[in-house]
This record gives sequence, structure tokens and C-alpha cells, in this order.
Amino acid sequence: MLGLDFGTTNSAIARRRPDGGAALARFGDGATTFRSILYVDPDAPGPLGLPPCVSAGPEAVRAYVETGGRGRLIQSIKAHLGARSFTTTDLFGVRYRLEDLVGLLLRHLRAAAERELGPLGRAVVVGRPVRFAGARDADDEAFALARLRAALAQAGFDDVTFALEPVAAAASYRARLAREELVLIGDFGGGTSDFSLVRVSPRDAEVLGVDGVALAGDAFDARLIRHLAAPGLGLGSTYRTAFGRELPVPGWLFERVERWDQLSFLKTRETSELLRRLQYEAAEPEKIDALVHLVEDDLGFRLHGAVEATKRGLSDATEAPFAFADGPIALAAAVARSAMDAWIAAELAAIGACVDRLLAATSTAPDDVAAVFLTGGSSFVPAVRALFATRFGAERLRGGEELTSVATGLALLAG
Repeated sequence: MLGLDFGTTNSAIARRRPDGGAALARFGDGATTFRSILYVDPDAPGPLGLPPCVSAGPEAVRAYVETGGRGRLIQSIKAHLGARSFTTTDLFGVRYRLEDLVGLLLRHLRAAAERELGPLGRAVVVGRPVRFAGARDADDEAFALARLRAALAQAGFDDVTFALEPVAAAASYRARLAREELVLIGDFGGGTSDFSLVRVSPRDAEVLGVDGVALAGDAFDARLIRHLAAPGLGLGSTYRTAFGRELPVPGWLFERVERWDQLSFLKTRETSELLRRLQYEAAEPEKIDALVHLVEDDLGFRLHGAVEATKRGLSDATEAPFAFADGPIALAAAVARSAMDAWIAAELAAIGACVDRLLAATSTAPDDVAAVFLTGGSSFVPAVRALFATRFGAERLRGGEELTSVATGLALLAG
């Protein structure tokens, strides 16, 4: 049976082997993860000759680069599952529901996995966060799950069992154990940070409690964009109206820039008119020129790639460069790890509060926890690791297979 980890940034599929282990699917580029991304190309025919053409994963990135970004790149779709305000979107004359976009991505993911694993069948164990991003209550959580189930059905999975992602990570961790341990699992994705406290042994696992918070890697990236890129694009600058009033450049523009999956939403007639007016009225028009270029050429993917490179650099060194240049855009800075730690302090505090809440709810003292298993892309961030080292001791931190442990654990849970 299958385990499917549909992630905000990356997805993975694993199949339970006859020997009790799990085999991960490898995709066209040899990776065990599939980028959770769609590219819609209005100038290429789709199925049955009908535009637009939609590609996904590594093919979507290649198509975006090869076409010069003429279409729409869509990422972080999972982050919108719990948001009732996101119903449909228009992509070059075709309206898609959110579950249709997720279904498209999952169909491409399935097809890519079947090229190696063979037919995948109808049954699958699918990971879900403790709390969906955008979900405010239990009804919103149920709404998000219903949307995800509908999308899975579009991809041919109509026998679906959901499992909490940190519990799946615990199943993966359990496979390496030789004795019983009380383990705190931390799963850090793009949109959510999820935790479970689990008593595990080589034979079974008892989940004592779970908790989560709807922020992780995407929120960290947004903070870096705010401090490294947005000032060079006009944040904090002013413009003078026709009546002589001096006003700040609207901050909501940069809220879109900070979440590159939302940058394309600035490509509307109303926003274009606003930006053109700001070019003439701005005190620093060169910054607005750079913002217009970013929006019109849909460069959010590249900008966030530059931020991601800086973030990775800061995982290995105490200082890393940030650079992004294209046309009128020329952004560059040397970034200290301590600066990034300060920028994401509020997010770190929310993560720490979530962990403390879980320990309190389960009447567990930090000294009772034998090991802390951190997984997911944002578990590499030094400030995240330091948060757990401070509470539990660096010697108790564990890692490994950070991008695939949830998929492996889901396959093991599938039985």
C-alpha cells in the first residue's frame, strides 16, 4: 500500500515493501521529492488540443525557464485548502477550483511515480497537518480535508486514509529504534509546523498528544523578503498625490511580494494602473520601476529562489550573500545569521509556545523526553534547532531523511 506526503513545497510517494520497509518513488531528475508546483502555459496546447497546457513538478520549473516565464507558476496550493475565501481562479480564460488545481498536481505526481513503481491502485494513506493553514476552527479543518479528498479522487485515489504528518514521521523514526523511547516529533513544512509526543518501540507506538501551528518555511521566507528585497522595491518610500499630499507606497503590495505564490495576483488591470501612477508620483521612482518589472515579468519564483539560497547559506555559515538582479532590479546584501534570527523571532516564539503547550497538555517535562526528531525542510534552520537544543539539550536532537520521512512513515502505517 502507498503513503503520499502532499506538501506545501515538496511532495513524495512511498510504497510498503514485502520485507516491511518502504521504497520511495524517484522522479525524472532522480530526486525522491516532487516539487509541489504547477506551470500554466497559455501558448501551448493542453490535452485534446485545448489550452492552456499545465505541467507540474520538475517539468513545471523547466517549462517556466524555457518559456521565459510567459505563463503562470503556482505554488503553495496546499496552504489554501483551509481558506474558504479561495474558491476559484481564472488562468488564461479557464476557471479552476482549488481542488482542481490540487487534483492536477496530484495526477502529475501519480503519473511520475508510476513510471518507476508501476500502477499505484486506488488505496493510499495521505498525510495531513495537525492544523491546516488558513483553518480557523474544526469546521474549516473538515472543509480542508473534504477538498483534499476530492482532489485525491481526481487523481484516482478514492480509498483514502488520512494520518497526521508528525505521527507518520514517528513511524519512520520507530523503524530505526532498538528500544522504547519517549520522542517528540517536529515536522516543519512550508506552511505548517506540527508536533507529536509519541512513546515508540520497535514494535508499536503510542501517541500521547499532538499540536501544530500554521507557519513554517514560507513565513520565514516572507520575513527575509520583507527585510532584504522589499525596501529596494519601494517599501517605506513615498509618493506625492495630484493634490500635493505625500503618502507611503501601499504596504499591501509588499504583502503579495512576500508570498511569491500570490505575486501573480498583482497582475490585474487595477494594480497595473496603480503601479504606473506610482512610477510618475514616487519620490524614488527607480524602486517602483523595479517593482513593476518584478510583477510584469512574474519574477517571484526567481526572487524567492535567491532568498532560499541565502537561507540555505545561513544554515552552514554565520553570514551569507543575498543577490537578485534582473533589468532595473539590483538587490544585494550581506546577511548575518543573527539578523535572520531576529527577523523570524515572532515565528520562533509561536513554534516554541506550541511545543510548550503540547508538553503541558501531556504533563510531560522536557527531561522526560529521550529524543527530539526534527524533520522537514525548515528543520535545517539553525534558529529552529537552537530552540529545541535550549529546551531539551543538543545531544537529544535527531534527524535524517528530512524531506522524505513523512512519506516513508505513511507507507509503513499503510501496513
